[in-house]
Amino acid sequence: MRVEKGKVRAPEIGRVWLNSTPLSFRQLRGRAVLVDFWDYTCVNCIRTLPYVQSWHERYRNEGLTVIGVHTPEFTFAQYESNVERGIREFALTYPIVIDSNREIWKAFANRYWPTKYLLDKDGYLRYGHFGEGSYRETERVIQELLREINPDADLPILMDPLREEDHAGAVCYRPSGELYLGNRRGRIGNEGGFKEDQIADYDVGPPLPSTSRQSKTDRTLCD
Repeated sequence: MRVEKGKVRAPEIGRVWLNSTPLSFRQLRGRAVLVDFWDYTCVNCIRTLPYVQSWHERYRNEGLTVIGVHTPEFTFAQYESNVERGIREFALTYPIVIDSNREIWKAFANRYWPTKYLLDKDGYLRYGHFGEGSYRETERVIQELLREINPDADLPILMDPLREEDHAGAVCYRPSGELYLGNRRGRIGNEGGFKEDQIADYDVGPPLPSTSRQSKTDRTLCD
């Protein structure tokens, strides 16, 4: 999603920061900024982190500042110690701001994990992407914004996909349906059913059918 130049200025952010002293968009004028809304418990966010870290390493000396905005989905993800553990686990070295009260989330009118916004050297929003994917497109916009800063910048070629399934035309298999736990959210699998408010023995029952074999009709091309 591209945004017309000079139309939308990003709101200011920042109270508690990790990996950095407090930053502001005003002090970052003159640099391109990647703002990544994420949560260390979100599998879709986790899958994008290697790309975000790589962009930080590739372009920080070329005029890009990466800022991770950690907005938690769950209560336990609000604790800074848990976020710090996630940062260590995923080896993230770029600045990360804690957004446990969703102040930054609301200021950006954001709705999704993960979401990436790119700001130009004047602090205006120029690009947004929701969810996984579009890594080459996002990096291409990063380079465009860096060349607005320095038209003669010697930038590297776009990164190759970091995972086999991220290549264009990769074959993906049809996903299984969502699984819900708890007797109030779905059917009980055992033959005896659910015995409410009483002690009961539950049998495992026969083995569940395997879904490992997929027919050719179950395959679709990845985006």
